[in-house]
Amino acid sequence: MAEQNNANQTAQTEEKKSTLPGNVVLVGKKPPMSYVLAVVTQFNNGAQEVKVRARGAAISRAVDVVEIVKHKFIQGLKVLNIAIDSEDRVNEDNTTSKVSTIEITISK
Repeated sequence: MAEQNNANQTAQTEEKKSTLPGNVVLVGKKPPMSYVLAVVTQFNNGAQEVKVRARGAAISRAVDVVEIVKHKFIQGLKVLNIAIDSEDRVNEDNTTSKVSTIEITISK
């Protein structure tokens, strides 16, 4: 039974990942340079615009990623838009809580 639940969760996770456009970098718990590499790779592959998204505690890491790319890797990078929001999240005990989100749109 547990294996079936894990398989369902994995399938749902893969389904969520596949719905994201190619020019979106989701910032999480990894070191910032992992996401910097992802952003630079997007631009090197021809993207004119990249969106850096994060939730909760990863918001400061997303800002760090954009600043590192802007000052160390791609000179002349422009921040087109910064959108902040909050979304409801269902916890394990079926209670809901608000989680802050940020989406930073950058362009060459």
